Parts: sequence; structure tokens; C-alpha cells
Amino acid sequence: MSREADAPAGQDGLPRCPWALSTPDYVTYHDEEWGRTVHGDDALFERLSLEAFQSGLSWITILRRRPGFRAAFAGFEIATVAEFTGTDRERLLADPGIIRNRAKIDATLANARVLAGWAPGDLDALIWSHAPDPAGRPAPKTLADVPAVTPESTALSKALKKRGLRFVGPTTAYALMQACGLVNDHLRTCVARRG
Repeated sequence: MSREADAPAGQDGLPRCPWALSTPDYVTYHDEEWGRTVHGDDALFERLSLEAFQSGLSWITILRRRPGFRAAFAGFEIATVAEFTGTDRERLLADPGIIRNRAKIDATLANARVLAGWAPGDLDALIWSHAPDPAGRPAPKTLADVPAVTPESTALSKALKKRGLRFVGPTTAYALMQACGLVNDHLRTCVARRG
């Protein structure tokens, strides 16, 4: 195995995906969250919303503002966010603790209203029905082996859009799949890779 295919060592000597080594926030997120299984409609709504807010930005920007997002969006409880009013929207647009992008805020509020009409567990079931067979996905050796979009993320994006959700393109859908454990894109020598 060539050295280029190895996950580089962090300050503690453990091999990690290269993107995780730039800040302590990334190391913690990489080791404790990214790629771990996430279930539950509210938890998945949060991840989907944050991935949409991340579009066009660095993930570290979102990660560092996640406490602000959680406070601003009532912990991403779908039923609560679905009841947000115009006053809440104006509050969000003025909140320096989040990304104050009008289109992304409006999409999050609209998505909550759509999801509030779904049966409990429907979002979880829909997202997880698009998880690819792990046996058909070899562990990536380098970041170049990690796609930005897959047929499964394209299908998930289409399914979410068909059900009325917004800001859920194939790239956002794939980032959600990575973050929530539907795929395991930790490099093959990464300490966080399981299975």
C-alpha cells in the first residue's frame, strides 16, 4: 500500500481523513459524529437543514454555528418549526448566530411545514431507503475516491423534491448520506472507519 493511500496522522498520531485535521472542531466532529448512524425525523431534519445551509460555504462555518442554529430553530423539532410565523422569520433573518440567507431560511421553514404533514417515521424511512449496499462500496483509499454525487443521492434528492422539500439537490443529499451514516466514506486506514 502506498503512502498516498493512507489517512494522514493527526497530532495524536492516529490516522484520520485529511479534511478532519485542520481544526480541533473538525477532529471532534469527524471522530464522534460524521458517518455515524442517525435516525429520527427531527434529527434528520436538522442534518438536512444544516447541509442546505452549508451549500456554498465551508462546513466549519456551519459546525461552529450549530448551537446558534439549534437555538434559533427550536432544536429542529419539526412540529415547532412548522408553526413559526412571519415574526419568527424576521427574527431568523436578523439572528447573527446563524447564516442569514433568506432562501435557505425560507426553505427550512417550508420543509418543516411539509414534514409536519408526514406520518411519524416517514422522513427516516424515506432517507434510509436510499442507503446503498455497503458491500458494493469499497473503502476509499484517498479523497479522490469519494464522490460528491451518486445515483443513490440523485434518487434521494428526486424523492425528497417530489414530496415537496426544497434545497435538497443531489450534492446536499449525498452530504446528508455521509454525515448520517448511510455511506461510510472514512478512508480505509482512518481510525474512525468501522466495518
